[in-house]
Amino acid sequence: MISNIDTYSHVRGESIYLDDIPLQVGTLFAKVFDSTVAHAHIKHLDISKAKNYPGVRAVIIHSDITGENQIGGIIPDEPLLAENMVDFIGMPIAIVVAENEHIAKKALKLIEIEYEPLPIIVDPREAHRQGKYLSTPRHFNLGDTEIAWSNCAHIFEGKAESGGQEHLYIETQGAYAVPGENGFIKVYSSTQGPTAVQKTVSRVLGKPMHQVEVDTTRLGGGFGGKEDQASTWGAMCAVAAHITKSPVKYSLDRMEDMRMTGKRHPYSSDYKIGLDKDLNIIAYEAQYYQNGGAAADLSPAILERTLFHATNTYNIPNVKTSAYPCKTNLPPNTAFRGFGGPQGMFVIETAIVQAAEALGIEPHVIQHKNLLKTGDEFPYGQKVVSEAIECWTEAETQFNFQEKIKSIEAFNNKNQLIKKGYAIMPICFGISFTKTMLNQARSLVHVYTDGSVLITTGAVEMGQGVNTKMVQVAAKTLGIDESFVKINSTNTFRIANTSPTAASATADLNGKAVEIACNKIKERLLISAAEDLGVSESDIAFVKNEIYINGEKSKLSWKDLIFSTYAKRVSLSEHAHYTPPDIHFDTNTEKGHPFAYHVFGTSIFEITLDCIRGRYTVDSAQVIHDAGQTMNEKIDLGQCEGALVQGMGWMTMEELIYDKEGRLRSNALSTYKVPDIYSVPKDLDIRFLKTEKTNLAILQSKAVGEPPLMYGIGAYFAIRNAIKAFNPKALVPFDAPATHEKILLALYGKYGEI
Repeated sequence: MISNIDTYSHVRGESIYLDDIPLQVGTLFAKVFDSTVAHAHIKHLDISKAKNYPGVRAVIIHSDITGENQIGGIIPDEPLLAENMVDFIGMPIAIVVAENEHIAKKALKLIEIEYEPLPIIVDPREAHRQGKYLSTPRHFNLGDTEIAWSNCAHIFEGKAESGGQEHLYIETQGAYAVPGENGFIKVYSSTQGPTAVQKTVSRVLGKPMHQVEVDTTRLGGGFGGKEDQASTWGAMCAVAAHITKSPVKYSLDRMEDMRMTGKRHPYSSDYKIGLDKDLNIIAYEAQYYQNGGAAADLSPAILERTLFHATNTYNIPNVKTSAYPCKTNLPPNTAFRGFGGPQGMFVIETAIVQAAEALGIEPHVIQHKNLLKTGDEFPYGQKVVSEAIECWTEAETQFNFQEKIKSIEAFNNKNQLIKKGYAIMPICFGISFTKTMLNQARSLVHVYTDGSVLITTGAVEMGQGVNTKMVQVAAKTLGIDESFVKINSTNTFRIANTSPTAASATADLNGKAVEIACNKIKERLLISAAEDLGVSESDIAFVKNEIYINGEKSKLSWKDLIFSTYAKRVSLSEHAHYTPPDIHFDTNTEKGHPFAYHVFGTSIFEITLDCIRGRYTVDSAQVIHDAGQTMNEKIDLGQCEGALVQGMGWMTMEELIYDKEGRLRSNALSTYKVPDIYSVPKDLDIRFLKTEKTNLAILQSKAVGEPPLMYGIGAYFAIRNAIKAFNPKALVPFDAPATHEKILLALYGKYGEI
């Protein structure tokens, strides 16, 4: 196992991000003139004063676009620049291109615009009532809930609200476009999806894709926010560079980024749950009202994953779920770590907690009773290969869960104004793109005559350590030291038609492609080595840069073999393609096998609540996580820790607020609170489940990018548990995030006064 290969350059400040790329002479800078109203016709737009301002090279509006004024990915419903109307505050209307940012900002203020207001919708339920959808609603069914209700001893109904979440990546959105000869353009983009940027630029410019090169070395964070929406800024810079014939750069400032970009989707949901006398969940129904914003973006796919994860890690024989992609006058919401899965999981956990409170039992009794077993069926038809019970059992045992409950009860009996709360949060998360065609990847591997190796894949490094894992795969497959291997930037001219770095599938897909390419090269090297050494290929092994014959080191080294093979005119390069087997899904029947595998886990949260002030501390978050056979424990552990805390932030403090006029009120770091070092659990103990079960992950090392975020939901329910310990009669709506203000009002029965 090696440390993250980027660590050295990160700590020395030498890692190259978008803002570190040396600018060419004559580079211009772009700024966007965006809408200040959420929904209106544009009655009048005058750009003449801005256009004539000294230092301004161009003011670009929709009519200047040489191709199609359209950036919608799944559905073509989003113009790059507004034409006759605006649909949200922050919608781009014009691009000012100037000699420096200061001039561009000055010119923005000279643009004159007049609006004719239109009705504004910010509530997804109101959009649903009016039938305003971004795409067709979806429905998943298993069994027959109508019949099942009659067999239920207990039935409960309710409502759950989960808020949005700002990505708050350290590096904001941005791009740098450089025009070349014969109409060629190169775009350096801070994106999770280089091919998405390439397609969008091609479309907007009216150029074929081979005229558009997109290059990404790394991101300063993405979390899904740069999967689709990075295309906007890449396209703007490309259009400006094409029109001005000069390089153009645009890096958004923080408030621009927060105002103009989409967030995690807020959901408003209804549910109904039924249990038999033995506490088996017999039936479950849910309706999800997704706040998609003004354009589809990735909302249809996110909505689908909500349905895929509606039952979390529970076996429920009768399920009926419906999801509505509601169109509102907010910035188009987009991918965020978990991609709709957390929103669905929060609702089923809410239903279980409501049932448990009404029945006078602890939620973990119902949770444990209904955990998935291998062979059970998900509502979408895929059969389960489960680690749910194993993770739960290990968590109970390793973290002394029963003793923890007794300790908490004893503490609460002794303390009137300070209470402890706890919750268990089990998870089950599917790994693959739910759009089947995206489950493919390619790699390009070169072995140079000195024995060094260069890899290019479609994976984008954004802090998750995927570059390190690609190096590990190559080194392990070829039997050489990691120092021999270098990873190249992600580039659409080296690797075409890349899937975005998302869905927790990037290491699997690209790692498998690297493994295939390296094995192809290795096959040729084995033949060459056998010829040189006069032995059978089966007798040869590559170990630590040396060539072994039946376990004994030979006279032939790795470097010698490489040059010898080159001298024989044998290819030392390989371009490989990988797609996981057996993945399919029929949207007509809503059945299939959409995931390569599932990740399971169980977390236990303990919190202490100050019942006078409504403040709390997270004492511990203890986790047993199903990581398969981790190939890099340090990286995987870091990913789990970061995801868990980010999930806690969404559930407890990150309150995204839009007013009725569609204006973002939590628009800066002074008004939008994210977890800091003091928010992290005092005891954050994550342990990996030891398992021998095989899976389709690269080197059996399961994905860790998204699944651990769902553990953070447990913090919400631990806080609720503490509120109930203080005031058992408290009527606390299931409304996340559980901010300090909401907690204080809930403690004293005044929640409805917010």
